[in-house]
Formats: sequence, C-alpha cells, structure tokens
Amino acid sequence: MPKNLFGFVLLMGRHHQIAIAALSILLFLAGTAPLEVQRRIINAATGGASYQAILILVFAYLGLALLEGLTKLALNLYRGWIGEVAIRWLRMGVLAASECSRESPVDALAEGVQLSIVLAEAEPVGGFVGTSVSEPLLQAGILIAVGGYMIYLQPLMALAVAVVFLPQIGFVPLMQMAINRRVETKITVMRHVSEGMVRHVVTSDALDAQSSRVQRLFSTNMSIYRIKFTMNFLMNLMTQVGYVGIFALGGYYVVTGKTEIGTVVAFISGLSKITDPWGELVDWYRDLKVTQVKYALIRDASDAATTLRGEGVSRDEVPALTR
Repeated sequence: MPKNLFGFVLLMGRHHQIAIAALSILLFLAGTAPLEVQRRIINAATGGASYQAILILVFAYLGLALLEGLTKLALNLYRGWIGEVAIRWLRMGVLAASECSRESPVDALAEGVQLSIVLAEAEPVGGFVGTSVSEPLLQAGILIAVGGYMIYLQPLMALAVAVVFLPQIGFVPLMQMAINRRVETKITVMRHVSEGMVRHVVTSDALDAQSSRVQRLFSTNMSIYRIKFTMNFLMNLMTQVGYVGIFALGGYYVVTGKTEIGTVVAFISGLSKITDPWGELVDWYRDLKVTQVKYALIRDASDAATTLRGEGVSRDEVPALTR
C-alpha cells in the first residue's frame, strides 16, 4: 500500500479525480449565478418592472437550479462509485493476503485485525477517496465565488460577514486533533474486541476484558461526541453573528438609501451559501484527519502481514480489482 492517504487516492485512478474535479468546478460556477438572478428578481418586483421581465428571470433561475441539481447528482454518483471501488480494493486485498497465507499459522490478533478491516475500517477509508479532491475544490470554489460576488455588491458588509469565520480557523484544528487521538484509540480497542471474538475463549477473565473494552469504546465515543457537537455549536453561533451583522448594516444602508433591498436579500442568501460549504469544508477536514489515522493503521497492518506471511496483493493487481 502507498505510504500516505493521497498516494492511495492516486492509486485508485488519477483520471477519475480529474473528471470529478471538472464536475466540481462546473457545480460551484452553476451555484453562484442564481444569487445575481435572485437579486434582479427582487429589484425588478420592487422597482415596477413588467411581469414579463420578471417571468423571464424566474425561468432563468429555474434553469440554473436544474443545471445545478443535475450536476450535483452526477457528481455524487461518480464520487460514490470511485469510493466503492476503493472499498472493494481494500477488502479484496486483505482477503487475498489471508488466502495467500492459508498454510501458515495465523494468531488471533492478526485474524481480529483482518476482520476489523474487512467489516468496518475499509469503508470510511475507501469512501473518502471519492471526495478527497472534489470536496475541497467544490466547497472552496463556492466560498471564493460567492465571497467575491458579495465583495462586489457591498465590500463593508462582506467584510463584516468574513470576520465571523476567523475564530473558526483557530478552534477547529485544535478540537479536531483531540478527536483524532480518540479515533486512534477507538480503532485499537475495536481490533482487540475482534481478537477476543476470534479466540472463542469463554472464561470469566475473557468476558471481563471484553466488557472493559466495550465500556472503553462507549467512553471514547461519548468523548468524541462532546468535542464534535461543541464544535458544531460554536460554528452555528458564528453563523448567527453573521446574520446579525447583515441585518444591522443592511438595514442601515437601505434606510439611508445607500443600497437596494435586493442586495440585502442577496447577502442573506449568500451567507447561507457560504455557511453550507464552509461547514462541508470543515467536515472534509475532519474526515481527512480521521481517515489519515485509519489509513495509517490499515497500512501498518498490511505491512506487518506482508512481512510475516509473505507478499499479499501487489500494485499489478489493481486494474483487476478496479474493473
């Protein structure tokens, strides 16, 4: 297996990642245009424009929404497919390695690790392959495009919105590092649970050890939940502060005649379009860090199996597994 997660992503298909990236670019471009059409509809309705002109803008908005929806559908299906291919490769690699070493003795720990990888660990690692490149490209593209549009409309209001996201750059990575440590502990404990199940030893000490591991999994998961949902709470709070800034500045500009009501509406919609991709980008970052931990554990297990039992699945077998 490649030494790092992105080496594995490239192993699963560079050309697929390029095609997914192209769809992502098309999607964030298609997702920005409706903001301008929405602003023009509001201004046309409040400015006494003809109903025919408004209707043309409404159909243009509908067409853009349809294009955005179909592009997102194609992107999600494509990302799902490449992710499932990677999951299948990991599972078949582990199974093939165990078949190659059928004649050699296998201890319960090795069998427990294989069981854990095939049933649980391969899915989140392989699934990340589909979103590894396209997700940050898509969400960062939306942030840049919508943010640039908001700066074009009203720079001071855009600055007020941007300020509320700055604290998140500080607390998100710190909280994520704490989650990563707990995820590594969780995977290690789950492998020991699998080891205990493979041994089929039913004694009082064995049951107590398994019960202790299950209790540790419970405590670790609850610790992850506390950090994760506290992070979500702080991010949502920052978003509401952004809306307060738009209402305060936007209301002042409308009352003093410095801007149109359509601009304020566009800013409200724009903040929601920024909030969603920002949240998705943070989720991607969290997935990246957690998946790097999981991939390293799978790679180490694969390297150990290769060293102790002989060669497993080689890179030459990748095309057969990804057909």
